[in-house]
Amino acid sequence: MEPLLEKELELAAQRKGITKSQFIIDAVERALGRKDPYQLFLKVKAESAQDPDAQRLAQAFVAEPSVPYDTEAARAALIAKLKAKHGISLD
Repeated sequence: MEPLLEKELELAAQRKGITKSQFIIDAVERALGRKDPYQLFLKVKAESAQDPDAQRLAQAFVAEPSVPYDTEAARAALIAKLKAKHGISLD
């Protein structure tokens, strides 16, 4: 293996907190489709749909209103607050 590529492999494994060997095994499993993140997501989603605790939790949040966040109003309020704090006139 090229020294530069091997060093990059070492650094990537360090970032994940695993050995180089485990990093390579994970990459091969992902390439072969054995560790497909989307499939894992679907599996967890299906399991949570059958879990009674998850269903109760979902029902608890159904009643909460989902008012869209007004970013422009929040931005204007933040700018006004910062200008007042730092003594900048609003002119």
